[in-house]
Amino acid sequence: MLAPKERKIFCMNNISSTGLAKFRKGYTITDNPDEAAGILVRSADMKSMNFPEGLRAIARAGAGVNNIPIDRCSESGIVVFNTPGANANSVKELVIAGLLLASRDIYGGISWVKENANDSDITKLAEKAKKNFAGHEIKGKTLGIIGLGAIGVQVANAAVSLGMNVIGYDPYLSLKSAWMLSPSVKHADTPEEVYAVSDFITIHVPAMDSTRHMINADTIAKMKPGVKILNFARDVLADENAVRDAMISGHVAKYISDFPNTLSANIPGAIVLPHLGASTEEAEENCALMAVQQMQDYLDNGNITNSVNFPEINAGTCGAEARVAILHRNIPAMLSGITSFFGTNGLNIENLINKARGQYAYTLVDISHKMPDDTTERLREINGVLRVRRVKERS
Repeated sequence: MLAPKERKIFCMNNISSTGLAKFRKGYTITDNPDEAAGILVRSADMKSMNFPEGLRAIARAGAGVNNIPIDRCSESGIVVFNTPGANANSVKELVIAGLLLASRDIYGGISWVKENANDSDITKLAEKAKKNFAGHEIKGKTLGIIGLGAIGVQVANAAVSLGMNVIGYDPYLSLKSAWMLSPSVKHADTPEEVYAVSDFITIHVPAMDSTRHMINADTIAKMKPGVKILNFARDVLADENAVRDAMISGHVAKYISDFPNTLSANIPGAIVLPHLGASTEEAEENCALMAVQQMQDYLDNGNITNSVNFPEINAGTCGAEARVAILHRNIPAMLSGITSFFGTNGLNIENLINKARGQYAYTLVDISHKMPDDTTERLREINGVLRVRRVKERS
């Protein structure tokens, strides 16, 4: 029979116990990263970490992976997973709260009540003071959304249900997102279309070189006077010096950010939250569950789902004599070199899946013969192979 292997997992952050409980028998949580086959992480910075030789996978319980050295992991044959969509509802709800904070001076009203908490006439004074905190309803206003992924789609649909007009821009809109998106959402061909008509603008794109400071002085100038900007994605997406200047001039009426730093926290009139987007019990459980399931499926079966550095492959569970996973470069003659190796050594290939993603590729092979003890070592000698792993084999 195919005996399950025992494996150790290291957690760099507190990971929901609900998720950790989903590991099958044979998996244990270790305090020593040097003996870990997998690492679970949330926000801990891994960029300077020395990876142990036995590390096979890293799973980020969240969507962003800017705390993980992806290039170094790829070159080491370490598969990096994230959990897109697992915290989408949590972030969506906070974005809706951000819309209300931006349109109604709720924060100012709460501050006034605290300042006058001990005044015996607070009830009478409140009736006079409330006009200072009057705002606007969001119904009938236009919300512009840049990025219609898992979170952006949920924000769009919620805004539609609240009576808002919604326009969205996403040149990479997936078929899944398109199916889930309300038909009331207008699709823009350019970000400029969104900027020109929106009373509120919310951004939901990953932090990359191409998206860094996408909200800047030039793009702000294309927005309506009095626009309100919501940033629940990443602080680096906005040039916050330009946002501050636009807030001071009045062109931007409100900036709501979920990412405190010494700049954003000091923008006059901005409301900055301490990164609360995914900080709900439900979101943490969902992210942990997805991260654990993806990591276990990879370690046990070689399957890859939601990796940010290697292609997606699903061969199910192994019913053959053995399964071997080969992480390699996407270069000519790579696949022929692998198949030739098995043929030359009299190992019949029962099933083979090969996929590439950019400069890296992944080959998962089921064979109908017991592998020689030195199979992985000899496969590593093929030019371009980064890592070889005996996933399963009959005892």
